Amino acid sequence: MVGIILASHGEFAEGIHQSGSMIFGEQANVKPCILKPSEGPQDIRKKMEEAIASFDQQDEILFLVDLWGGTPFNQASALKDGHESWAIVTGLNLPMLIEAYASRMSMDTAHEIAMHIAKTAKEGVRIQPEDLEPVEEEKEQSAAPVMQQAIPEGTVLGDGHIKYVLARIDTRLLHGQVATTWTKSTNPDRIIVVSDNVAHDELRKNMIIQAAPPGVKAHVVPIDKMISVAKDPRFGATKALLLFETPQDALKAIQGGVDIKTLNVGSMAHSQGKVAVTKALAFDKDDVKTMREIEKLGVKFDVRKVPADSPENMDAILKKAEAELG
Repeated sequence: MVGIILASHGEFAEGIHQSGSMIFGEQANVKPCILKPSEGPQDIRKKMEEAIASFDQQDEILFLVDLWGGTPFNQASALKDGHESWAIVTGLNLPMLIEAYASRMSMDTAHEIAMHIAKTAKEGVRIQPEDLEPVEEEKEQSAAPVMQQAIPEGTVLGDGHIKYVLARIDTRLLHGQVATTWTKSTNPDRIIVVSDNVAHDELRKNMIIQAAPPGVKAHVVPIDKMISVAKDPRFGATKALLLFETPQDALKAIQGGVDIKTLNVGSMAHSQGKVAVTKALAFDKDDVKTMREIEKLGVKFDVRKVPADSPENMDAILKKAEAELG
């Protein structure tokens, strides 16, 4: 696995390392190295050397640095001298770091990852309102977009059955862990939020659509609409990541014919009347009953916030909730 050094002036590298862990989970062979105001070039160089020595192997090292030409960059360049397989990328931001983590799953060299993450780092710089975004020349010169033709009813694409790469219960719906970590590990072409409440809330609906990661479309649909889509053979070539706000919504969809084999349970927020059973999951009596009903339908539970986490035992969690709720 490619080792990653995060290097910066001040505490930035440590802060972004913590942010990356919150979104993608704890990562092996990653070390932040910071240059404090009272330190000099040799201090951060020593930190980098010690970090690299702690990695499982030192053949492939990627430096993600805050600023081109600064002391962290200069010392990384000096260390890179004589190591042709190592690489340095400056302008470190969170999208870049998350993409680097995801890329290590399929890429074996620092050079591959360095080339790949540059585009993501640039795409991560966005402006709202969107009309303040600079217009790229090729977009100005491009021809008028081709209107998409509606697929005739009755058409069968693929095997006629939508592919669910992930179905997840998450009170926060589409947020950083989903838009980056889970999307990278499951490769959907659509993220579908299935919720009657959100579908009728234009503000939340628009925020979710805008939060979709590059290359993936986000949709918000009522539960009945999702049931209809699940039975439509025109979606047979679709790879969908489904997000449910509550277990009750998930149960209604499954009972209606949405063929979910495994349900990832990532986050159920605490509120009045609920007991916090884990750091991420809180239940009331109806939640426990609903989970048991989903279980009876033969659906398996995958309890974890991010792919790097070890799955927890849902039966043990529900028994603990039942005991606390009385």
